[in-house]
Amino acid sequence: MFTGIIEDKGKVLRAEYRGRGKRLSLGFSSQLTDVQLGDSININGVCLTVADKREEALIFDLSEETIKKSDLGELKEGDRVNFERALRLTDRLGGHIVTGHIDGVGTIVEKRKEGDFLNLKIRIPRSVMRYVAPKGSIAIDGVSLTVNELKEEEIRITLIPFTLEKTNLTDKKAGDHVNVESDILGKYVGQLLNQKGEKSEGLDLTFLKEHGWIEGE
Repeated sequence: MFTGIIEDKGKVLRAEYRGRGKRLSLGFSSQLTDVQLGDSININGVCLTVADKREEALIFDLSEETIKKSDLGELKEGDRVNFERALRLTDRLGGHIVTGHIDGVGTIVEKRKEGDFLNLKIRIPRSVMRYVAPKGSIAIDGVSLTVNELKEEEIRITLIPFTLEKTNLTDKKAGDHVNVESDILGKYVGQLLNQKGEKSEGLDLTFLKEHGWIEGE
């Protein structure tokens, strides 16, 4: 379990295919020196296991399923990635509950600077959109963010200077892919509706307003 508060940015030192899988060697900073073999680390929103640790690199193995369901297979040497270690019971939950099991891959359709801030418009899969609400939480490449605006299959988020400095989202450009994980609370509500025999498509803005999840206009 994670919070979406990124601890560090790493760099891809090596990316090599091994059969249908892939092995990533990622450079890390001194603040992650206590990471041990077998630890769970959130890399760009995906929960991965530390397979090996060397002097300047953490090694991760990507399965074929991970490559298919995320954008980690697109990583190449020199790319920067977001790091977050697993949440401890004594930690503060500064962002929101993030599982590291992404729901889909989105595409940045617009990147617009406004002073010190950066607005990103992201197209996300329709299957994920049903669980997204205005002013709700969403994880983009593992970063806990607030949905400023929601329209059809696109969301708009605003990145503050601190987020731009501490994450790799400042490197992203229009056309790039990002890993998307919707708020786990929305998924539980959808599952509850399914258990009651109702269609999950009923989980829309009207439903959320009627049941107090978001404020009505």
